[in-house]
Amino acid sequence: QAQLVESGGGLVQPGGSLTLSCSASGFAFRTFAMSWFRQVPGKERELVASVDNINYRTYYLDSVKGRFTISRDNAKNTVTLRMNAMTPDDAAMYYCKANNGLGLVYWGQGTQVTVSA
Repeated sequence: QAQLVESGGGLVQPGGSLTLSCSASGFAFRTFAMSWFRQVPGKERELVASVDNINYRTYYLDSVKGRFTISRDNAKNTVTLRMNAMTPDDAAMYYCKANNGLGLVYWGQGTQVTVSA
């Protein structure tokens, strides 16, 4: 069955960097747009970054533009999120999402990111 597994979360100091990875299996990865979302307790899950499967066009939340970079590797069925110059506002549970635009949506279990000195 379809599966998304996130990794790379952890504790980072303000100003530091972290790279999240999402490994996909069980579906045609190259036909899905891939996204990273994040959520903190008491708030709605928000879209952080996405990359489509046709033109590899990317989208970024305004607050992460210039700091985060999303990329995908169709040969390895992975999508990564490189996060630089991190702030405490970036602390959240980060989720990977796959969407084919035709009704198929898959989510990972999430990986926790903590930003603290």
